[in-house]
Amino acid sequence: MVEIFLIIGGSIIGLMGAVHAVITMIDVFRPTQFTPIDESLRDSMKSTGVCFSRNRLNMWDAWLGFNISHGLGVFTFGVTVIIFGNYLAQIELSKMLLFAPVIIGLIYFCISVRFWFYLPTIGITIATACFICAWWLYQPT
Repeated sequence: MVEIFLIIGGSIIGLMGAVHAVITMIDVFRPTQFTPIDESLRDSMKSTGVCFSRNRLNMWDAWLGFNISHGLGVFTFGVTVIIFGNYLAQIELSKMLLFAPVIIGLIYFCISVRFWFYLPTIGITIATACFICAWWLYQPT
């Protein structure tokens, strides 16, 4: 049962990360999802440099790059949890290590409640609940 909870939670997180990255990559060529509604703001982002890059990077490209890397990171986290779930019988994890997805899920939950819209919050809540169940049920040998 632990394995199933890990695979379900990891699949939800991984899918959300993959969709986020793909949608952002589409925005590189045809801004539709993560672009401001006010097109003049996107134009301003394109013409505004980022301080730490000494004006070599514009805010729009930084925004897209952050969102792509964020999506890939979330995808990687989901795949890692799925791998844990698939190989849990062959590897022995400490209960503390299995608590890592719970902590990461809770952090993403807090961020989503404050900064994102409801759909990611629902997905993160379900995935984190799966991670909590997996951790609670896990009995290392």
